[in-house]
Amino acid sequence: MVGREREQETLSAFVAASGGRALVLRGDTGVGKSALLDHVAELATGEQHRVIRAAGVEAESELPFAGLHQFLYPLLSYLDRLDEVHRRVFDVVFARSEGTAPSVMTLGIAVLDLLSLAASQKPILLVLDDGQWLDASSTEVCGFVGRRLTGSSVKLIVGLRAAVRSGFDTAALPELPVTTLSEKASEQLLDMRYPGLDPQIRRLVLDEAQGNPLALLELPPHVRGGRAGRDPEQLPGYTGIPLPQRLQHVYGARIETLDDGVRAELLRGALDGVGAGTAAGRPGGTRYRMMDADEAVACGLLGIDPLNGNFVFRHPLVRSTVVQMATPNERRAAHAVLAQVHREDLERRAMHLAASTVDPDEQVAAVLEAAADSATRRGGAVAAVAWLTRAAELSESHEERSRRLGSAAFIAGHAGQLDRAQRLVGSDTAFGQGNSPASVVASAYVALYEDGDVRSSQRQVLAAIESMRAGGVREPDEMLTRLANLLLAINQYASDETSWVRTHELFGSLGDLVPATSRMYQDAWGDVVRRGAGVGEQVERAFAGLRDFEPWDVTRLCTTAYHVDTLSQYRPHLQRTVDREVETGAASVGMTMLHLIMLDQMAVGEWDEAERTGQRCLELTTSHRNALFAHHTRAYLGLLAAMRGQVERARELQAVVDAWARPRGVGFLTQIADAVGTTAALSEGDYEAAYLHAIGITPPGTFTPYAHQASRTLLDLVEAALHTGRAEQARAHALAAQEAGLPEISPRLAMITYGALAMTATDPTEADAMYDRAETHPAAAVFPFEHARIRLAHGIRLRHTQGRKAARPSLTLATETFERLGAPTWTERARAELRATGAATVASSAHLAALTWQERRIADLAAGGLTNKEIGERMHLSPRTVSSHLYRVFPKLGITSRAALRDALGKIPGEQNV
Repeated sequence: MVGREREQETLSAFVAASGGRALVLRGDTGVGKSALLDHVAELATGEQHRVIRAAGVEAESELPFAGLHQFLYPLLSYLDRLDEVHRRVFDVVFARSEGTAPSVMTLGIAVLDLLSLAASQKPILLVLDDGQWLDASSTEVCGFVGRRLTGSSVKLIVGLRAAVRSGFDTAALPELPVTTLSEKASEQLLDMRYPGLDPQIRRLVLDEAQGNPLALLELPPHVRGGRAGRDPEQLPGYTGIPLPQRLQHVYGARIETLDDGVRAELLRGALDGVGAGTAAGRPGGTRYRMMDADEAVACGLLGIDPLNGNFVFRHPLVRSTVVQMATPNERRAAHAVLAQVHREDLERRAMHLAASTVDPDEQVAAVLEAAADSATRRGGAVAAVAWLTRAAELSESHEERSRRLGSAAFIAGHAGQLDRAQRLVGSDTAFGQGNSPASVVASAYVALYEDGDVRSSQRQVLAAIESMRAGGVREPDEMLTRLANLLLAINQYASDETSWVRTHELFGSLGDLVPATSRMYQDAWGDVVRRGAGVGEQVERAFAGLRDFEPWDVTRLCTTAYHVDTLSQYRPHLQRTVDREVETGAASVGMTMLHLIMLDQMAVGEWDEAERTGQRCLELTTSHRNALFAHHTRAYLGLLAAMRGQVERARELQAVVDAWARPRGVGFLTQIADAVGTTAALSEGDYEAAYLHAIGITPPGTFTPYAHQASRTLLDLVEAALHTGRAEQARAHALAAQEAGLPEISPRLAMITYGALAMTATDPTEADAMYDRAETHPAAAVFPFEHARIRLAHGIRLRHTQGRKAARPSLTLATETFERLGAPTWTERARAELRATGAATVASSAHLAALTWQERRIADLAAGGLTNKEIGERMHLSPRTVSSHLYRVFPKLGITSRAALRDALGKIPGEQNV
């Protein structure tokens, strides 16, 4: 090698280093990345590594997991030694069996285990060339694996073309830039390969190549042969064509000399993604095998894979040039042949059929539609939109064209591509009226998700359903089902009784035209208090029969499960699919999945994880300009902050959500905002404010129809009422919960209903019985926050009625739970009650963590009586940043207010003093 001393030194250190690691080589086309990859492979072979090579192929960049299959194909013999869970992951990904596609994390862990197993005998080097063409699913997994190789015997090196964006751009892997050669190195390489070159041509080649090694090696014969005797001023280099195109022109001259049959072979190989270089022949899937192409080998266009003897392209630019030089008819003919080659591979066959067909063909359109369904189930909703759009173009009847465009628009909406959805419905004359079902679905999605316009979207969808009913629809209709489910989602956000009543009447008139699943959503998403009995069992049956559900079906079922508090048992369905939907699938569905995962994390007490999930969702919704989901996320983050006692942050988020949602009539979010206010007030012991917030959701003694937070805040209202001397209202509300049958609707509602009845009971026997039912309920382990609050109330009652000793067990358990959850204000309240029983309490070591220098300085100033603004001025911080620091300080010191700061700081050991 010439001029690559720095790179060779880095690569030598990379191979010799102990432990696993990853490295990305990034450079322009022809700069020598493949040569450096060959070099590192040779080094690794010399160090007794097993080298596995793969190459990204542009023709396969839309096929999920095609690249990963290349890498793992040589290791498939190890699959039988993996555990059953990981074997099943690979079976699904490589289409050996049916099932839900795993998430990036699940698949990445399985790949790491497979690599670890294979590397236990001999270290492994994974070499990936042309990584920019790797399909998105494989790129995500490779990035995940590459970040976690430390401590293993596996190394990964990736070559990327600098001018092409890819998923590796954000993979956070170490990079080694491969730049062009210096002028001195360029001259040395050119003179070494072409000694005695005419000075004028030599200068021209150096100017043209601009340090690109491939151009330095390829241009001289072309210039000397093809341009001999011509004025050097007319040689390539004065046309302003970018270097890659100039190199394609170099290969083009050779391709033009080939026999037509050989060119056709090369074209079929290029369109099918036959690889280039030494890694080309390794993919495990079926590939077109070029035959009788020795002429191309003689011209330097092809090479021969030493392992299997197949023809391979000498360089990726040869592939590109072959395709670029072919006529449209030649490309279509080649795709037609390849469609036959891959007749057993649905998605690959569809890819070639789509490119080979010009005139409408219903059979081809049907294959593309099937491929779209397959892609959607595998997390490729974005690809599915393209399949369906092409299927619509090839449809023979206008009805089928319209139906497929409507399906494409529907999936585009779920993929977060709202503008594209509108363009799709506007591309067909059937949608041009502006009130067709498909156009209503698209426009309602935009109105709802971009701006939270529940009123206009509701009117549009209701009118469209009524129009279909008036038109005499008699059989179950896919578009009618989409409209029905969209209307239910809009109604859920509106939380308006009048709209729900109208919807019930409309659905009643449609009879069996409304699917059973939609009826289930209707009962759970609207008024779960009055219509939720039995929904939990329906959800369980639906999941038991879950096979080829679309991702939005999974989220709808999980949303239903949330409303009846059985989400925890179905969360694995969400976690297996959320990553793929966010990255390459239905992004809007992915946002809902993140909401649901966060809600369950909050419920089961995984509050740190819930915070991270919420922040991830907020970034995603903001980047997609989905205002409704962004404020929905802020509402949940506010509720979580309130539960954790971060009342200032909770109220900030509450104010933002309420100011956005209330003018728009998004009752679902305004109710959560009220719940945030209730929970924040309870956290700081302001029971009057908590009561006022709670009755804003529902009056005591009843549950406002279609107010989803009415039943969820049962315990909040009862506690606030009892602490403000409103025992009568508290008792009436607890009895109303019992009479409404809340214990039969969900396990959580059962537990908190028994807890509310116990708190408000005047008869000691009834109180003891109800506390026992609440505290021993199976839901206690799934809803630890509510369970701890019930135990706290029970302990307080026992201290007053049966003495201090009887109260200690309940109060101790409540304190430990609040402490584990990270609810400092509730922890301190429980500790105070425990101290009142005479039990010695100490601040948990988990909370008495050492303060940072900045936290200690802020705490000292706050203890001295300075306001957040005054502290910020002294330390050059914003008041909000000061507030955030104090919220971290309070739990570390085991306190809940500024007033306790001075005493707490005085108890810190001397070595922690500033």
